[in-house]
Amino acid sequence: MSLHHWSLNSLPPTRLQRRTVLATLAAGLASGTGLLAHAQGDWPTRPVKLISPYAAGGASDLSARVLGEYLGKVLGQQFVVENKPGAGTRVGTEFVARAPADGYTVLYVAAPYATAEALYGQGLSYQRDQLRPIAMAMHAPLFLIVNAQTPIKTVRDLVAFSKTRPGGINIGTPGAGSQPHLAGELLLREAGMEGISVHMRGDAIAYSELLGGRVDATLTAISSALPHIAAGKLRVLGVASEKRSALYPSAPTIREQGFPSVVASGWYGFMVPASTPGAVVAKLQAAVLRALDDAAVKQKLLDMGLEASGAPAAEFATYIDEQTGKWTGVIRNANIKIE
Repeated sequence: MSLHHWSLNSLPPTRLQRRTVLATLAAGLASGTGLLAHAQGDWPTRPVKLISPYAAGGASDLSARVLGEYLGKVLGQQFVVENKPGAGTRVGTEFVARAPADGYTVLYVAAPYATAEALYGQGLSYQRDQLRPIAMAMHAPLFLIVNAQTPIKTVRDLVAFSKTRPGGINIGTPGAGSQPHLAGELLLREAGMEGISVHMRGDAIAYSELLGGRVDATLTAISSALPHIAAGKLRVLGVASEKRSALYPSAPTIREQGFPSVVASGWYGFMVPASTPGAVVAKLQAAVLRALDDAAVKQKLLDMGLEASGAPAAEFATYIDEQTGKWTGVIRNANIKIE
């Protein structure tokens, strides 16, 4: 019979030893969790990229810079706006969807996010569940505008005018699939008007065509139209928002004029990759909402034709879902397709 040498280390662990080992492991895990939470709590420790899916110089870019400056002061790190335009905001959105989920790449998301699936279908290179909302930021109300040389002064006047024209009216838009385009299609159907959308490259060209009498109306953010309105060349018929806008309070809503479903606006907000840590999400949300409650920030946005409308992540997520459902219906009913 062979003899076996038993050492202390080879003995089966006692109940006390097992408790000691488990306690040590638990302490280590707690320490690791604490370190992770501490690291997240310290966010940001370096500059944050704020991705605007539009080119420099427009409302998205300029408002992102206003908010980025404020966030940088509050959070102690620079928020650097990077413009990644293209493909109806899909380029910038995809960039953030595929970025590391560490809080250092943030999307300044815009209204086309809610219509991308309906417009592009399988052409999307990202999935909605790759991103999570942080906070709603603001709205860009859309105003219905006509040439001031016409006798059209109300939405009902425009409806009556459309019935005198073979084929109805032409509504100028800054581009196919844009929010003004979809709002125009909604207006045509809700008001029972015949008409077509005429797509151009931006609002400036739409105004030129309107002033030249080649289109009959346009839906637009009002800031760039104000000089033409002040000069008596363009006339505002109404605003496509739920209530009158502080940007041009004399304009009645289209709802007030008998078309309650015609509510539309551009909008902006903040999103991050879906698995971004909760502590980072909470900290960024609080900072964004604080920015949008600041009087100086609100005034800067108003000067750009934008209305601050901060809302937390849950409300923002619900709003996006509602917008997606609404505009998907409009896109299908109008048979809008974008290659």
